[in-house]
Formats: sequence, structure tokens, C-alpha cells
Amino acid sequence: MKILVTGGAGYIGSHTCVELLKKNYDVVVLDNFSNSCEESLNRVQNITRKKLSFYEADLLKPSDIHQVFKDHKIDAVIHFAGLKAVGESVTIPLKYYHNNLTGTFNLLSAMDQFNVKNLVFSSSATVYGDPTTLPITEEFPLCATNPYGRTKLIIEEVLQDLYQSDKSWSIALLRYFNPVGAHESGQIGEDPQGLPNNLMPYISQVAVGLLPRLSVFGSDYNTPDGTGVRDYIHVTDLALGHILTLPKLTSKPGVATYNLGTGNGFSVLEIIKEFEKASNQKISYQITDRRPGDIATCFADSSKAKKELGWETTKSLEDMCKDTWNWQKNNPEGYRKHSKED
Repeated sequence: MKILVTGGAGYIGSHTCVELLKKNYDVVVLDNFSNSCEESLNRVQNITRKKLSFYEADLLKPSDIHQVFKDHKIDAVIHFAGLKAVGESVTIPLKYYHNNLTGTFNLLSAMDQFNVKNLVFSSSATVYGDPTTLPITEEFPLCATNPYGRTKLIIEEVLQDLYQSDKSWSIALLRYFNPVGAHESGQIGEDPQGLPNNLMPYISQVAVGLLPRLSVFGSDYNTPDGTGVRDYIHVTDLALGHILTLPKLTSKPGVATYNLGTGNGFSVLEIIKEFEKASNQKISYQITDRRPGDIATCFADSSKAKKELGWETTKSLEDMCKDTWNWQKNNPEGYRKHSKED
């Protein structure tokens, strides 16, 4: 099978490309490198000792997408591409709506035109809003609390409508919880451009001396230590969820939704403590005001993915912290230093 991976040079995309190549899929990557760089794909090929095809292209330009489909007979698409920072989405919502929605519409139109009807969509646990009970199952009511989450929710609804209009589509909606960690080789990992928006890369950049301290947004949530609790999942476990979803897509049409998480919640302070152990570094932090759009607690019930896909997580919080630190200490400036030297 030949798989098109949009946003394949990004954090989750690059790790998924590794697992796809290891399973002998043919991989084509489309990425505009707005929050990633080509070096990640070079390293994917180094890790796997296999080649992939890649296009520096933009989903906001239909001609870019059409060129990929003209050049390759694509069997399925894994759609990662999109802006993803919750806090930033609250500040510049129009940019998020335009980029994430319009880009997806252009992709779906091209898929329809070239009769490619198999899609894995990178969704998010943010579509559950602020849940009233835990753990979160796929049947929970949907309600986004920020523009980023709302773009994911709108796209999910569009994909449901698309299937209703044409029952030959086969679509999987994968609702991620909080991806962290890095490939065990230390060659690829999360490399945010500018100030990190997510907790783990911020902590690791404090540990390696790039940032002076971590801001902990809120200490008065209704949680054991007052800081936000999240379900953190190792990015390699997450990538494997996509691999196991592909056979489901080709078996029968429909729309299937799966949570991908560990089912356990850890607070910000617990993550800091575990990372200090893994890195043997002191993490300086300060408590600040809550961040708009954040909720107190969020963790998954992923039993459906285990039952229907045979998927479950294998990596511990210790693994997540060790692999993040291994990536960060070996690549203190991410991919950028290597790219400049090249």
C-alpha cells in the first residue's frame, strides 16, 4: 500500500513514517515545513534504512495536492497537517480556522477527484471539551473549549457528512490525548519552532538550558496537587495506533472513532518530578495564572481501540521522560543546527 502522510515531517508524522516504513508501506510525505523541517525526514530514512518520497507543498494550494496524486497512486491518507497550539488558537482564531479547515477541504476534494477514499484523521481529545466524568469514552458529548479543538470537531463533523453522502468512504477518527517522548534512537523528536506550546518540550528545553524556567499554568484546579492532569502517551505508541488502523480502513467502509491514550492521568508537577529523575537535572518552575481554554483533568478510556484494533500502549511515563531527554540532550537546538550546517 502507498500511504500519503500530510504533515509527515512533523512530530507525530515523522514517528508514524518510521513505523510505516518498518512495516514495508510505501510512504509519500506532503509538508510545507511551517512547523517542521526536512531534516526530520532524512533521519526517518536513516533510522529505517528505507526511502520515502516527499513534497514541500501546502494544503492551502490545491495545485500542490493534485501534483502528489498525479505522481502517485495513493491507497490511503493519514492527515496530520494543521496548526496545533491551543493557546495560540485563542489568540489568532481566524488563522487556525483558515489553515486547518480550508487545508482539509482541499485535501478531501483532491482525494474525491482521484478516487482515494481511505482516510485516517488526526483528531484530538480537545473535542470532548471539559468532561463531567472520567475516563472519557468515544461516546462522550462533544464540545470544544478553544478554536484549535473546534477545528478538529468541525472536521470530524464534515467527515461524517462526507460518508453519509458517499458510502464508499472509509474514515478513522483518532482522538489523541497528549503525545510526548521521542524515538528511542534519539534521532527524531519534538522540535517546536519558537517557544514551546506543550509541556514536555518546554520542560526538556529548561533542562538543557535553552529556557530559564517553566511556567505552570494554574495551581488551583480540582486535582490532587492543584495542577492540570493529562493522559500522556508515548509518540511511538501513538504512531503504532495509526499502523493498526490501516487494515481496518481497507476492510469495510464507514466512520470509526478511537481514543488513543494510556488511561492514566499525571499532573504537571508529577511530570516535572519524573523528568528530573530521568535527566538528573533540576527543573526550575513558577506558578502562573490559568491559561485560557485549559481544563482540569483529561484521560482516556481506550478499550475500544484495544478490542477492535488490537492496540494498547507499552511505554511508561519513565520511558516518555527518558526518551524525551535522550532526544533533547543530543539535539539541544533540535534539527535546526544540523540543517544550518548542511
